[in-house]
Amino acid sequence: MNIRRAKADDAPVVASTLYEAFAEFRAFYTPLAFAATAISAAEVRARMAEGPLWVALSDDSICGTVGAFAQESAVLVRGMAVLAIVRGRRIGEALLKQTEVFAIEHGHQSLRLTTTPFLHSAIRLYERFGFCRVPGDSAELFGTPVFWMEKKLKSPTE
Repeated sequence: MNIRRAKADDAPVVASTLYEAFAEFRAFYTPLAFAATAISAAEVRARMAEGPLWVALSDDSICGTVGAFAQESAVLVRGMAVLAIVRGRRIGEALLKQTEVFAIEHGHQSLRLTTTPFLHSAIRLYERFGFCRVPGDSAELFGTPVFWMEKKLKSPTE
Protein backbone atom coordinates (compact mmCIF):
# COMPACT_ATOMS: atom_id res chain seq x y z
CA MET A 1 0.00 0.00 0.00
CA ASN A 2 1.23 3.47 -0.96
CA ILE A 3 -0.13 6.92 -0.18
CA ARG A 4 0.44 9.84 -2.50
CA ARG A 5 -1.00 13.27 -3.11
CA ALA A 6 -3.97 13.11 -5.48
CA LYS A 7 -3.69 14.64 -8.92
CA ALA A 8 -6.48 16.38 -10.83
CA ASP A 9 -6.90 13.39 -13.15
CA ASP A 10 -7.54 11.18 -10.06
CA ALA A 11 -10.79 13.07 -9.36
CA PRO A 12 -13.16 10.63 -11.12
CA VAL A 13 -11.64 7.63 -9.32
CA VAL A 14 -11.71 9.47 -5.98
CA ALA A 15 -15.39 10.29 -6.55
CA SER A 16 -16.06 6.64 -7.39
CA THR A 17 -14.17 5.53 -4.27
CA LEU A 18 -16.27 7.82 -2.11
CA TYR A 19 -19.47 6.51 -3.69
CA GLU A 20 -18.48 2.85 -3.36
CA ALA A 21 -17.24 3.24 0.22
CA PHE A 22 -20.48 4.86 1.40
CA ALA A 23 -22.99 3.01 -0.83
CA GLU A 24 -23.61 0.31 1.79
CA PHE A 25 -24.75 3.04 4.21
CA ARG A 26 -26.87 4.97 1.70
CA ALA A 27 -30.16 3.99 3.36
CA PHE A 28 -29.07 5.77 6.56
CA TYR A 29 -28.45 9.08 4.78
CA THR A 30 -30.99 11.48 3.41
CA PRO A 31 -30.56 11.84 -0.38
CA LEU A 32 -28.97 15.28 0.01
CA ALA A 33 -26.62 14.11 2.77
CA PHE A 34 -25.50 11.15 0.67
CA ALA A 35 -24.85 13.47 -2.28
CA ALA A 36 -22.80 15.74 0.01
CA THR A 37 -20.78 12.72 1.17
CA ALA A 38 -20.31 10.86 -2.11
CA ILE A 39 -19.29 13.94 -4.08
CA SER A 40 -18.75 14.26 -7.83
CA ALA A 41 -15.43 14.48 -9.64
CA ALA A 42 -15.95 18.23 -10.11
CA GLU A 43 -16.47 18.61 -6.35
CA VAL A 44 -13.33 16.53 -5.70
CA ARG A 45 -11.33 18.88 -7.94
CA ALA A 46 -12.80 21.88 -6.08
CA ARG A 47 -11.68 20.37 -2.78
CA MET A 48 -8.18 19.85 -4.18
CA ALA A 49 -8.02 23.61 -4.69
CA GLU A 50 -8.94 24.15 -1.02
CA GLY A 51 -6.40 21.80 0.54
CA PRO A 52 -4.43 18.62 0.02
CA LEU A 53 -6.10 15.36 -0.86
CA TRP A 54 -4.34 12.01 -0.68
CA VAL A 55 -5.09 8.62 -2.16
CA ALA A 56 -4.13 5.18 -0.93
CA LEU A 57 -3.09 2.71 -3.60
CA SER A 58 -3.21 -1.07 -3.45
CA ASP A 59 -1.78 -2.86 -6.50
CA ASP A 60 -1.59 0.56 -8.21
CA SER A 61 -5.35 1.12 -7.82
CA ILE A 62 -6.91 3.80 -5.65
CA CYS A 63 -8.59 2.13 -2.69
CA GLY A 64 -8.89 4.99 -0.21
CA THR A 65 -8.82 8.74 0.11
CA VAL A 66 -8.77 11.60 2.59
CA GLY A 67 -8.67 15.36 2.31
CA ALA A 68 -7.51 18.14 4.61
CA PHE A 69 -8.81 21.67 4.97
CA ALA A 70 -6.94 24.09 7.24
CA GLN A 71 -9.11 26.12 9.62
CA GLU A 72 -7.20 28.45 11.95
CA SER A 73 -5.67 26.15 14.61
CA ALA A 74 -7.27 22.93 13.30
CA VAL A 75 -7.23 20.82 10.18
CA LEU A 76 -10.57 19.44 9.08
CA VAL A 77 -10.36 15.82 7.93
CA ARG A 78 -12.89 15.31 5.17
CA GLY A 79 -13.79 12.85 2.48
CA MET A 80 -12.25 9.93 4.37
CA ALA A 81 -13.10 6.67 2.62
CA VAL A 82 -11.67 3.18 2.22
CA LEU A 83 -13.17 0.58 -0.09
CA ALA A 84 -14.82 -2.32 1.72
CA ILE A 85 -12.65 -4.89 -0.07
CA VAL A 86 -9.46 -3.54 1.58
CA ARG A 87 -10.80 -2.55 5.00
CA GLY A 88 -8.88 -4.02 7.92
CA ARG A 89 -5.48 -3.45 6.26
CA ARG A 90 -4.73 -0.25 8.23
CA ILE A 91 -5.28 1.93 5.16
CA GLY A 92 -7.56 4.28 7.08
CA GLU A 93 -4.94 4.62 9.80
CA ALA A 94 -2.26 5.43 7.21
CA LEU A 95 -4.48 8.09 5.63
CA LEU A 96 -5.14 9.65 9.03
CA LYS A 97 -1.41 9.60 9.79
CA GLN A 98 -0.73 11.46 6.53
CA THR A 99 -3.27 14.09 7.53
CA GLU A 100 -1.76 14.38 11.00
CA VAL A 101 1.75 14.86 9.58
CA PHE A 102 0.42 17.64 7.33
CA ALA A 103 -1.31 19.33 10.28
CA ILE A 104 1.76 19.20 12.52
CA GLU A 105 4.09 20.40 9.74
CA HIS A 106 1.83 23.42 9.24
CA GLY A 107 1.58 24.27 12.94
CA HIS A 108 -2.01 23.20 13.60
CA GLN A 109 -3.09 22.15 17.08
CA SER A 110 -5.79 19.61 16.29
CA LEU A 111 -7.53 17.44 13.75
CA ARG A 112 -11.33 17.69 13.54
CA LEU A 113 -13.90 15.71 11.64
CA THR A 114 -17.59 15.00 11.50
CA THR A 115 -19.04 11.54 11.29
CA THR A 116 -22.42 9.90 11.53
CA PRO A 117 -23.47 7.70 14.46
CA PHE A 118 -24.04 4.70 12.15
CA LEU A 119 -20.46 4.50 10.81
CA HIS A 120 -19.38 2.26 13.70
CA SER A 121 -16.13 0.95 12.18
CA ALA A 122 -15.00 4.44 11.23
CA ILE A 123 -15.76 5.72 14.73
CA ARG A 124 -13.70 2.89 16.25
CA LEU A 125 -10.82 3.77 13.89
CA TYR A 126 -11.00 7.44 14.88
CA GLU A 127 -11.05 6.57 18.58
CA ARG A 128 -8.05 4.20 18.22
CA PHE A 129 -6.25 7.04 16.43
CA GLY A 130 -6.85 9.38 19.38
CA PHE A 131 -10.01 11.23 18.37
CA CYS A 132 -12.59 12.02 21.03
CA ARG A 133 -16.16 13.06 20.54
CA VAL A 134 -16.67 16.79 21.12
CA PRO A 135 -19.39 16.99 23.81
CA GLY A 136 -22.55 18.79 22.77
CA ASP A 137 -21.30 19.32 19.22
CA SER A 138 -24.04 17.41 17.38
CA ALA A 139 -25.54 18.68 14.16
CA GLU A 140 -27.25 17.54 11.00
CA LEU A 141 -26.08 17.25 7.42
CA PHE A 142 -29.22 17.73 5.33
CA GLY A 143 -31.28 15.84 7.90
CA THR A 144 -28.70 13.13 8.68
CA PRO A 145 -27.27 13.31 12.21
CA VAL A 146 -23.55 14.03 12.54
CA PHE A 147 -21.23 14.79 15.40
CA TRP A 148 -17.76 16.27 15.76
CA MET A 149 -14.63 14.42 16.85
CA GLU A 150 -11.26 15.99 17.60
CA LYS A 151 -7.67 14.91 18.17
CA LYS A 152 -5.32 17.30 19.94
CA LEU A 153 -1.86 17.33 18.38
CA LYS A 154 1.54 17.70 19.93
CA SER A 155 4.10 19.95 18.33
CA PRO A 156 7.23 18.24 16.96
CA THR A 157 9.21 19.56 19.96
CA GLU A 158 6.87 18.00 22.57
